[in-house]
Amino acid sequence: MNPTTIQLIAAALFAVAILHTFSVKLFERLAHSDPRHGGVWHLLAEVEVVFGFWAMVMMLFMFAIDGSETATHYLDGRNFAEPMFVFAIMVIAATRPVLQFSQAVVKAIASILPVRPQIASFFTVLFVVPLLGSFITEPAAMTVGAMILSAGTFSRGISPRLKYAALAVLFVNVSIGGTLTPFAAPPILMVAGKWNWDMPFMLETFGWRSALATAFNAGLLAFLFRKELAALPSGSETVANRVPVPLIAVHLAFLALVVAFSHHPAVFLALFLFFLGVTQAYRAHQDRLMLREGLLVAFFLAGLVVLGGQQQWWLQPLLMSMNSDAIYFGATALTAVTDNAALTYLGSLVEGLTDEFKYALVAGAVTGGGLTVIANAPNPAGLSILKNHFEDDTVNPFGLLAAATPPTLMAIVVFWLL
Repeated sequence: MNPTTIQLIAAALFAVAILHTFSVKLFERLAHSDPRHGGVWHLLAEVEVVFGFWAMVMMLFMFAIDGSETATHYLDGRNFAEPMFVFAIMVIAATRPVLQFSQAVVKAIASILPVRPQIASFFTVLFVVPLLGSFITEPAAMTVGAMILSAGTFSRGISPRLKYAALAVLFVNVSIGGTLTPFAAPPILMVAGKWNWDMPFMLETFGWRSALATAFNAGLLAFLFRKELAALPSGSETVANRVPVPLIAVHLAFLALVVAFSHHPAVFLALFLFFLGVTQAYRAHQDRLMLREGLLVAFFLAGLVVLGGQQQWWLQPLLMSMNSDAIYFGATALTAVTDNAALTYLGSLVEGLTDEFKYALVAGAVTGGGLTVIANAPNPAGLSILKNHFEDDTVNPFGLLAAATPPTLMAIVVFWLL
């Protein structure tokens, strides 16, 4: 390896950014203890700002060392389709019409389960919604699942332990739940075309394992907290707040079209702008659009694209130095500190990989997708929606890591041993 100066600086800044994500509580305390600069500290306490901030620092170094032409050429060469897509799909999926439709579907499925309604709904959200991510994409599933949990379970005074456990299972299950198809999960999408992974292959190789692991994780969590869940008050929707069925259909059509053109920013952004016009025309049936939250999540992912693009020089040799057994656990661990799609993309650049190595790389990447907020692209969207329910409006990354370890271990058992 002969890294350039910028690559070394970028690797150092990448490490600093990871440490920053685990230190947001510190910046939140600084905001309270130093009111004069409270705004700056609050900004740095936002997890969604972290990678965008350090990516900006890296670009300043690149402008200073390599010049403006090289720096702008690097930025022009980055693919920002995913951050833009996550922004659009997050805003659409979090609207009242889509949320009410999703709640109705969850309620219908939960009604057939032979347990208390609160437990059945909780289980359904954490089991069915992540699997829907295989069809409506993981970011949409994450947004819908987080919105339902926010409006329901999280808003009814549950314990911190249950909050962290539910957030962790949501992250893990969305990461593995998008593997029924070759187009919905970012780490699968990176390799499916090149490795000829079609729908039958995904269902036979990943799909049934995904369904089994998500069902077990959601079921075990609902069972362990069954007393607390059963004691929660049941919510009720007033007729005045119900959205007309035709408007729900229009919103679902926009959602489907944006998903269908998810790889064509010019198309889905045009659809999104049209969608904004529709929401203004029917404001009486809308809650506040999550534009700020969506932009922050897009900023986070764009920063990860910019900063992560300079990590290939050390990450790819590290991955390729492992055998098929080691790569599974190596990918699971590396996913916690990088984006899982970045790992599989690097693997797709190497020729002559065995089928066992390919499976181990991708399975390990999706298995570790719930350990941290940066492990999987949809995680920042879920965090942005649910973090206000936690102390100081901040999710402790160590608490998330601890809570995500058991469901991740369950996924390891299913994807590696079965």
